[in-house]
Amino acid sequence: MGRGKVELKRIENPTNRQVTFSKRRDGLFKKAIELSILCEAEVALLVFSSSGKSYQFSSHDMDRTIRKYRNEKGLHKMNSHGVRTIEVWKNEMDEMKKAIDTLETKLKHLAGEDLSTLGMKELKQLERQLRMGVDRVRSRKWRLLSEHVSLLKRNHKTLQEENCNLQKKLHEILSEGDENSGLDSSDHVIQSFIPDGQPLNMN
Repeated sequence: MGRGKVELKRIENPTNRQVTFSKRRDGLFKKAIELSILCEAEVALLVFSSSGKSYQFSSHDMDRTIRKYRNEKGLHKMNSHGVRTIEVWKNEMDEMKKAIDTLETKLKHLAGEDLSTLGMKELKQLERQLRMGVDRVRSRKWRLLSEHVSLLKRNHKTLQEENCNLQKKLHEILSEGDENSGLDSSDHVIQSFIPDGQPLNMN
C-alpha cells in the first residue's frame, strides 16, 4: 500500500521543525547540485531559516547569476531608475533643509540672536543690512504718512468748498428775502427749506 497524503502545515514542535528544516534543506541543495551537473544549468539557491540565517548554493558566481536574472527580468533598469529617483528626492530634500536652516539663521541674526558665531566681517555686513532695512522702513513710513496728509488736505479742501457753496446759497436766499415784501426775510429763509405745497405754521 502507498503512503497516505501528508497534510502540509506548520510543525509546532521547535525541535522537530528544526530537524525537518535541516533534512529538507539538504535534500533541496542536493537536487540543485544534481540539476546543475546533469543538465549544465546555472543554478542559484538561497534559503533563509525562520531565525534569519541564510544558506546558499550557486553553480556559478552567485552575484553574476543574480545580475543575470535581474537583467533578464528587466529589474535592473527599474531598480536603477527607482534608486536615481530616490537619490534626486533625497538631494532636493537636503538642499531644501540647508536653505531653511540658512534662512532661520539669518532671521535670528537680524533679530539680534546667536551673534556669538559671527566675526567682525559678518557683524559689519549684518549692521549694514540692518541699516538699509531701517532706511527702507522709514522711507515706507514717511511715504504712507505723506499720502495720509495729502488725503486729509484734499478732504479739508472739499469741506471748505462745500462750506463756501452753502454760505453763498444762504446769502442768495437772504438777499431774495429782503427783496420780497410779502415775507419776512427770516420767514422766507425758513420757507425756502419747506417742500412745495406745505403751509408754513408759525404757531
